[in-house]
Amino acid sequence: MAVQSESVTPVPVRIDAAGAMLNGDLSLPADAVGLVVFAHGSGSSRHSSRNRVVADALQRGRLATLMLDLLTEHEERVDVITAEFRFDIPMLGERVMAAVDWARTAPPTASMTVGLFGASTGAAAALIAAAERPAAVGAVVSRGGRPDLAEDALERVAAPTLLIVGGRDDVVIQLNREAYARLRSEKEIEIVPGATHLFEEPGTLDEVSRLARDWFVKRLT
Repeated sequence: MAVQSESVTPVPVRIDAAGAMLNGDLSLPADAVGLVVFAHGSGSSRHSSRNRVVADALQRGRLATLMLDLLTEHEERVDVITAEFRFDIPMLGERVMAAVDWARTAPPTASMTVGLFGASTGAAAALIAAAERPAAVGAVVSRGGRPDLAEDALERVAAPTLLIVGGRDDVVIQLNREAYARLRSEKEIEIVPGATHLFEEPGTLDEVSRLARDWFVKRLT
């Protein structure tokens, strides 16, 4: 598949998740062949520099991206102090579902198959949404995620799922292996050598981007 080089200008969107208005940035490359919704992890937002690196790679592969805040602006201000929302996995899962529902009806994306990219606790939210929206979600990728927090939803995920973990992230590797064993869909686990939890080491985030792009392009197009 041809890779685009031009940058894509994001368009702000607002998504109603059961009355909670969520902010997002929708980037639509020319001739986009699928859409990837990003579910950010604990304490993060749509401005995550690491996820934006991955999003740029996906856009060059002709995939649209939706960078979404899973918390409202008020909730984010509270969560900075109390951390009470970032681990509310059922709520976060419901909000990823709302984003999937929005994407399936919004004119720019309604014809596209949806993929979900989750980081940290956002991976659990993405897997819950995939379990609840099997006809809409075509693939899932987790980066340094906590898929174990999806609990009973793991066995109900039908979408092909890729778990990416840093080779030096020992605790999370074990949690991912346990979640991997429970997944019944097509699945792979990739360990990125030398990477810690945030993939800050040179070249490691590029490897995450490559793995995610290849997984989504194959399954969403």
